[in-house]
Amino acid sequence: MLKITIIAGARPNFMKIAPIIKAIKIARIEGEDIDFRLVHTGQHYDKKMSGSFFEQLGIPEPHANLEAGGGSQAEQTANIMVRFEKELLENPADVILVVGDVTSTMACSIVAKKLNTQVVHVEAGIRSGDLTMPEEINRMVTDSITDHFFTTSEIANENLRKAGIEESRIHYVGNTMIDTLLSNMENLIDPEILIDGKPLEDSKYFVLTLHRPANVDEEEKLKAMMQAIIDGTGELPVIFPVHPRTAKILKNIGIDHDRLHYVEPLSYLEFNYLVRNAKAVVTDSGGITEETTVMGVPCLTLRDNTERPETITMGTNELVGTRPGNLKPYLDKLMAGEWKKGEVIPLWDGKTAERIVERLLYIYSKSEAYV
Repeated sequence: MLKITIIAGARPNFMKIAPIIKAIKIARIEGEDIDFRLVHTGQHYDKKMSGSFFEQLGIPEPHANLEAGGGSQAEQTANIMVRFEKELLENPADVILVVGDVTSTMACSIVAKKLNTQVVHVEAGIRSGDLTMPEEINRMVTDSITDHFFTTSEIANENLRKAGIEESRIHYVGNTMIDTLLSNMENLIDPEILIDGKPLEDSKYFVLTLHRPANVDEEEKLKAMMQAIIDGTGELPVIFPVHPRTAKILKNIGIDHDRLHYVEPLSYLEFNYLVRNAKAVVTDSGGITEETTVMGVPCLTLRDNTERPETITMGTNELVGTRPGNLKPYLDKLMAGEWKKGEVIPLWDGKTAERIVERLLYIYSKSEAYV
């Protein structure tokens, strides 16, 4: 039997592993000799990740929770490694499967390789080229010791080829985050946000998310960025899901406006309902740019680089940068109805997890040594 330990450490990881777990269960029903163990490292505590979150996305309760959150980057990495080593020794696997680029991805990969366990990386090969981002370090380290690379784009494939990875270990399968999105499009939940007692009108509001240090750590720069957003969005409301404590800080430093509406963090199904019906999204997130591309919603990314360039070359996303003065021409184009139309990105079709499981069964059935 092929035994796979699946690692998840933060909320986005669970969106990515949900369809893989579903595909493994289907494969088992169809007679395939495969099983999984789900390990939550506890890297991020998220009150929205309740039983209903797991139920909505079809994720079983984790077999183990390492509760390794908190502390500095180094402390967190160390805690995850120590606790996952014990977990893997007690519950050996043929393969560990990691997704994305959080600390858990890197830490568990290192532990597995030191215990001579094969590592499979889903969403491998993406690069921003920005070594100031912890995620970029996590990607590079993980991919340097990965055995099989499951990729979301031809750009990621080329990054791996340039790093000397042989073609037989690169598996272009698509994007499991999009599997989750497409399978839940009919289940999205209206968060019922009211503006002056009235519900939001479709395509007549903006969604804003900000969290990266380059945008939020400097007060004056943040004020200027928020002012540029307000100035460029006409008379439309700007909905900003943000932690209440952060919202209070923003208001205390003078970031407040009649059209700027702070709301509490939303669940996955609520947030994507909001995005699907927005005029546009302004964000510094990576994953959201993928979702907006699939939903055909204009996206303005407040970053100087991106690890998902296909959302720009093929999708609805534009890389605006982190200078507040950069925003105006993009918002002018959007408000004038001149935003580009995206196209369908190959293999972002909702069937990625099926391809991953099919490929894993093929790879690891070829040799008892699992090479």
